[in-house]
Amino acid sequence: MLSLKGQDILSAKQFDREILLKLFKLADELREEIREKKVLSYGKGRVMATVFLEPSTRTKLSFQFAMKRLGGDVIDFDVTTSSLAKGETDIDTLRIIDGYEPDIIVLRQRKPLFPMKIKDLIKAPIINAGDGWNEHPTQALLDVYTIWRVFGKVDGLTIGIMGDLKYGRTPSSLSYLLSKFNDIKIYYIAPKPLQIREEVLQYIDGKIEYEIVYDVTNIIEKLDVLYVTRLQKERLPDQSIYEKLKGSYKLTADLLQRYKKIPIIMHPLPRTWELDTSVDTLPQAKYFEQARNGLYIRAALIKEVLGL
Repeated sequence: MLSLKGQDILSAKQFDREILLKLFKLADELREEIREKKVLSYGKGRVMATVFLEPSTRTKLSFQFAMKRLGGDVIDFDVTTSSLAKGETDIDTLRIIDGYEPDIIVLRQRKPLFPMKIKDLIKAPIINAGDGWNEHPTQALLDVYTIWRVFGKVDGLTIGIMGDLKYGRTPSSLSYLLSKFNDIKIYYIAPKPLQIREEVLQYIDGKIEYEIVYDVTNIIEKLDVLYVTRLQKERLPDQSIYEKLKGSYKLTADLLQRYKKIPIIMHPLPRTWELDTSVDTLPQAKYFEQARNGLYIRAALIKEVLGL
């Protein structure tokens, strides 16, 4: 992949190592420019539409802040006051928004694969900000960017991904991005009903060494990174599953401090019961820094997609 200019960003699979490292370095450069100047001029005259058909805090705000820091404008689609309430289809809604000629559309939809299905109907580049349980490619970008900033590399690391790996979209995209690097090992840590989906394992097979485990306590000291995810209550087919699995995995400071080596702790947020607030006090806790990093890596991505 030589350039992202004008491209839809739909899946973490489409990135290669070269463009990832380019984005990481650009994000660091933009971090310094924004720190010095607050608002830059790269995006002057450009408009980004944020179309979130599912709730969001970090993803939506960081994209909006990123575009504003680049000097561009943001038009936010308000789903609560839209004609979707009158029965308009989501496809018609996107075609109307695209007709106003935004330079880029950031789209979140609770339907898996929705951005892929409409991409040929939409002229503006689409950035997938999460499509149901399927993927969240820009979350994976900020996740791996955070790892790169902490360790100065990604190659050679051992990473545990713990929690709801089946219904969560972040474990799949993170796995796809990590497969672009060398000598990575992933431990998938979850109860059997929440283990990683088969299509993810098929994609990384032969690219990454991986192991399925059910108890984090057996492998904590092997890990450089422990990435925790919440149980996706809103995506479970039966809420009795939530009640059965609630509390089946949990990270606390007391648990971590039993070990000689504590990995860095990451979480895409929001958290519920799976990551205790006691972990916040540990120097290894990186999830708020991780969220901040989203602004800079998304600014880098916007800049590249718009060819600024």
